[in-house]
Amino acid sequence: MGWKGILGFEYGIVQGPLGPDIAGPELVAAVANAGGLGLLRAPDWESPDYVKELIRKTRKLTDKPFGVGVVLAFPHKENVKAILEEKVAVLQLYWGECSKELVIEAHNAGVKVVPQVGSLEEAKNAINVGVDAIIVQGREAGGHVIGQEGLISLLPRVVDLVGDHGIPVIAAGGIVDARGYVAALALGAKGICMGTRFLATHESYAHPKYKRKLIEYDKTEYTDVFGRARWPGAPHRVLQTPFFCDWKCLSAQENETNQPIIGRTIIHGVEREIRRFAGTVPNPTTTGDIESMVMYAGQSVGLIKEILPAGQVVKKLVEAAQLLIHQTFNPDSI
Repeated sequence: MGWKGILGFEYGIVQGPLGPDIAGPELVAAVANAGGLGLLRAPDWESPDYVKELIRKTRKLTDKPFGVGVVLAFPHKENVKAILEEKVAVLQLYWGECSKELVIEAHNAGVKVVPQVGSLEEAKNAINVGVDAIIVQGREAGGHVIGQEGLISLLPRVVDLVGDHGIPVIAAGGIVDARGYVAALALGAKGICMGTRFLATHESYAHPKYKRKLIEYDKTEYTDVFGRARWPGAPHRVLQTPFFCDWKCLSAQENETNQPIIGRTIIHGVEREIRRFAGTVPNPTTTGDIESMVMYAGQSVGLIKEILPAGQVVKKLVEAAQLLIHQTFNPDSI
């Protein structure tokens, strides 16, 4: 396997399944067409017909393989069944136990299983149940963060743990440019998974104001202020917006359920109210007080200077990484 490719994809670049619906068909297809692995995000409720529709919409935009991300903390059995019936290339799993039964079921359908883990224990379980690759998420990551360790310490330990099992390890958390990509490769990863960098693309289904804030702000914070009722015990990394800075010391007893409604949105075809402190990021259908809504972002958001087409993100990253390896790390320079 070359230093670039993973799981049969041209490049070792994965676009994270940004939720709840930010990684839609347009973004996933753009990444797939550029040679990366794009991941749709399944709804956080059972909606198998809708999942099939998402997959089919994506297939109209690309003839390349792609995957779907499922959060195991929410109802998902019917959605997973739909994903396997559609025979997408990859089933990506997060926030829950990846069982041997599920892996066997996926393999029988010809689908590869790639869990995202945040600890050595989770990685051990993934290896034992026979997954096809492992995404290792560092605490630098944006959105919901499952582990406590930084990527630079956790990643090589998982690489050592995998040893000669032949399971590619993919690095996630705070990677936005070629330097991060090459650093991950040096630590033993076979590829990288990026969320925030793909959030800041033309094709991402984030509200234009949210995208602008990614360029405007450069600080993030690890917190549990948003979505406490809906997803308890799920800390997350957010942009330090003025709203967040005003409320970040919210008392532990408070959550979104008794808060005022600050907006409305349509997520995966369902109309929803957004209350203050909800964990729902604004998409283009969102109306109301956008500035007061949660905006997830990884620690390296300050390195993102412009909103680009997703295909260009993949192309630039690969070219810059190759250049960096040849120019900076040739034997004479060490």
